[in-house]
Amino acid sequence: MDLSTHNMTNLFNQLGLPSDETSIQQFIKDNAPIPADQPIYEASCFTDVQAAFLAQGLDEDSDWSEVIDTLHSALSGPAK
Repeated sequence: MDLSTHNMTNLFNQLGLPSDETSIQQFIKDNAPIPADQPIYEASCFTDVQAAFLAQGLDEDSDWSEVIDTLHSALSGPAK
């Protein structure tokens, strides 16, 4: 049983990105907005490996899917 905590910090760790709160907020600021209807794994700010992890997490509705959705919401601009 996987008892690890799936939060934004751990997602950024999993993606190999700086995971302190300031770095997470800066990443979001630097890369937002992405279209709300664009899958997060298609965003240009992710490498192929990172995109594959995000796509797999969503496709399998894994424990990561909720925090991936949270990141997608943070990166998405207002609907136009």
